[in-house]
Amino acid sequence: MKKILAIALAIGTLTAPAQRIAVLSDIHVSPGNRADSVIRHAVDEINASDFDLVVVSGDLTNEGADAELHNIHNILNGITHPMAVIPGNHENNWSQSAGKTFTDLWGNDRFVTTVGNLTVVGINCGPYMKMGDGHIKQEDLHWLRHTLDSVCADPNQKILSVNHYPIRENDLDNYSDYAALLLQYPVILHLNGHYHHWQPYSVDGIAAVMVRALAMNDGTDGYSIIEIDPQWIHVYDKVLDRSPKPKYAWAVKTSHRPPKAVEHKNFRADGFEIKPVWTDSASVFTRLGIDENRLYFGTSDGMVKAIDKNNGNLLWQKKTGGSIYSRPVPLGNGRVAVPYNNGLLIADIADGSTVKNYPSANGPYVADGLLSGRQYLQGGYKRMESRDTKSGKLRWTFSDMQNYCQAAPVVDGEDLIFGAWDTRLRCLDVRNGKLRWEWSNGKPNNLFSPGNVVPVVTPDKVIIVAPDRFMTAIDRATGRTVWRDNSHRYRESLGTSADGKRAYAKTMDGELVAVRTDSNEFSELWTLDMGLGYDHAPCIIAEVDNVVYAGSRRGLLTAVDVSDPATPRLLWSLPLGSSEINGIDIDPAGHRIFVSLIEGTIWTVRQNLP
Repeated sequence: MKKILAIALAIGTLTAPAQRIAVLSDIHVSPGNRADSVIRHAVDEINASDFDLVVVSGDLTNEGADAELHNIHNILNGITHPMAVIPGNHENNWSQSAGKTFTDLWGNDRFVTTVGNLTVVGINCGPYMKMGDGHIKQEDLHWLRHTLDSVCADPNQKILSVNHYPIRENDLDNYSDYAALLLQYPVILHLNGHYHHWQPYSVDGIAAVMVRALAMNDGTDGYSIIEIDPQWIHVYDKVLDRSPKPKYAWAVKTSHRPPKAVEHKNFRADGFEIKPVWTDSASVFTRLGIDENRLYFGTSDGMVKAIDKNNGNLLWQKKTGGSIYSRPVPLGNGRVAVPYNNGLLIADIADGSTVKNYPSANGPYVADGLLSGRQYLQGGYKRMESRDTKSGKLRWTFSDMQNYCQAAPVVDGEDLIFGAWDTRLRCLDVRNGKLRWEWSNGKPNNLFSPGNVVPVVTPDKVIIVAPDRFMTAIDRATGRTVWRDNSHRYRESLGTSADGKRAYAKTMDGELVAVRTDSNEFSELWTLDMGLGYDHAPCIIAEVDNVVYAGSRRGLLTAVDVSDPATPRLLWSLPLGSSEINGIDIDPAGHRIFVSLIEGTIWTVRQNLP
């Protein structure tokens, strides 16, 4: 009898129905574009087939605009099968709502769902509102571990992992943390999109595959099909109106070798004091606000925090709505301004209590603000605002813009100069917000805008770099182009020397370029290879005590000695972490800098001067 029962159970296992999943990735739908009609066709075809689940693995839109998101949400709502959706870089990097509209429509930017004995878990990986590598938020790694612990209490459960980027070194900055976590559970497959082509790979022994985009370069439109039975995983390419074509197959494997030990690098920098100040349980996307005693910053889980800048003790924290992307700005008079997703908070610096809250009906704040005299200047979605530093009340608003501001503006005299993601750089009269001039590089694509660069401003020029890969000098009085240079691959990382005579730019090849600011022609002083390799982090460049600091997409902080302005010397390049450095902020008290990293750490650096 026992033998008969064992045979019956074995037959039942072998004949158990496969889980069948349709995967849509990189669909890039804008209202009325070609993909808009193609995705409707795909939805009809998916509805006419048998699927246990439909997964949408990111890049639903082109610019993350609200109109795009509402449109694709309405289309995907027509799918009659269970569905799970995560965003991609096109929803995270250029979002009109700083990610809020996506979570409003789909409930979250991560998911977990179960199909029989298969748990499908999807997680967001950025990059978040600025150019950068993919990154799994710290709180999402905690959530993933807790979720998999709970799921795997049932020893029969298998895991299918989903995100938008591949789990590889050059795609996710904290890929090793992500991979080490997945290796501890019965993950049988990881799938992602992003690259718009098929490619199988391995995550330290876990089978993985990059799936097709809705529209491929070979002219076909379609989606992917994953079939999982007790022994095998089969992947199919489903071109619309054609039969599925087999692509890959793997035997189901639920156990993996132990994860690789993480190598912790030790470093030293002679003549410098480098210390960690803070480690957060969430990610940090903001630069730092600094006053006499405190550092202020926001986190990816919507907290604004104040810590003692000398010993790192937490002084207070306060919950807001949604991830915070703008640095808090100390206003004096015991107040700090906190721009957040749904408004602007004026808080007491002693305990974080709310002094005033100004809800925003005009989209989120993602820009870095600035204190200038009695004015607090803050960019927002399609606007630049001036507020009173004491009350926080509006003084004036400039709203003749078509997209959001991101980097901090610059004020010099009566000029307020800033860029926006609508192809424009503008100069306003800081007293009343009236437009003096605006400049464009002539390219209609918003993604080439000077939207995330802090300009270098001299008495007669404004110097910028932008994703069009040019450095440009603009006449400060008229807004006319003085010169443009593309001899290097510039992007968004810029700074100035303490005396204002040099502009420093970090290139996409990891170089530091110094340029004269007083010349009416492009005049390069020198170029120094900082050894960063390919880099696109928009981190500003800062000079303190004849040392120029630059930050990379992979947590490297680099120091260059410019005590002899004609002969720069690379001092060191130290790995403060694995994720992008958000910014390099100079302590108003002088002689030291503070840096924050996306992974949630804050460091201080001081040169040991004689």
